Amino acid sequence: MGKVMAVDRTREGILLRAKKRSGREGRFPYQLLIPSALVLALVSVYPLYQGIRASMTTYIFGRPAGFAGTKNYVDILHDDTFREALALTAKFVIIVVTLETVLGLGLALLLVSKVKFAKTIRLIILAPMAVAPVVVGIIWRLMYASDVGVVSPIFTALGFDDPLVLARPTSAFIGLVVVDVWEWTPLLFLICLAGLQSLPQEPLEAAMVDGAGPVRVFLQHTLPLLAPVLSVGIILRLIDAIGTFDQIFVLTRGGPGSATQLMSIYAYNTAFSFTQYGHGTAMLVLLTLIVFALMMVAFYLMRRAARISA
Repeated sequence: MGKVMAVDRTREGILLRAKKRSGREGRFPYQLLIPSALVLALVSVYPLYQGIRASMTTYIFGRPAGFAGTKNYVDILHDDTFREALALTAKFVIIVVTLETVLGLGLALLLVSKVKFAKTIRLIILAPMAVAPVVVGIIWRLMYASDVGVVSPIFTALGFDDPLVLARPTSAFIGLVVVDVWEWTPLLFLICLAGLQSLPQEPLEAAMVDGAGPVRVFLQHTLPLLAPVLSVGIILRLIDAIGTFDQIFVLTRGGPGSATQLMSIYAYNTAFSFTQYGHGTAMLVLLTLIVFALMMVAFYLMRRAARISA
């Protein structure tokens, strides 16, 4: 009897030590994340906290003058210029994301099939995405310039008047759309190409055997299978397009007038040109909330895509 009790105590001791060891091993990966979490809090959470704090502060001549509560948010919601900037941002985002999605999907469909020089063409398509946005703005500003650019001579050679791209409201907005589409279509192309290459071929081959044409196969089989991946790509591009700043700041700074004054530019001008830091940061906080909501949608779609693929 004593030997049995000793064996039981030994077994309990072994199990207890094993449980403690497994607990330490389970916590170890999370402990490794502590330095990264601290860095993330330093560069992300703290600035966000300061931004929210500044958005609830009244500033006079650039200096804090007391707690404002939600007054700054109420003021900007009643600001006609802010509403115009919000509508212009929505218009810009819808146009560029639509064009980039259509062009990216079209190019991906062309290159997913066997074509000559596919690798070279792929590198050429992806090249704009590798250029920094500020550099992109400088390049296109030079191209749009009437004296040294290439756009004006092309229009003149074709018998048209000088478009003066950045000097007119409509042409300046179109010019920004062209720049954004040129730079970020490669992102949607890359996402669509990866999605197309990962699709199961059996349903597509079965549809073609049944006599379905290319258009029918694409609409009834390829597009539904690609929809989860394409949705994630569109949401990610929406998130990035809402905060577009670099190219616009370099090209037009929101002009002429307010023709290209998106929310990011208007918030910047309000905070740094007019020293209304409370109103400017309130705009950026609202912009952050919109982006955060889109991020939640993107996470949901990615989880859904993972479940479908599984």
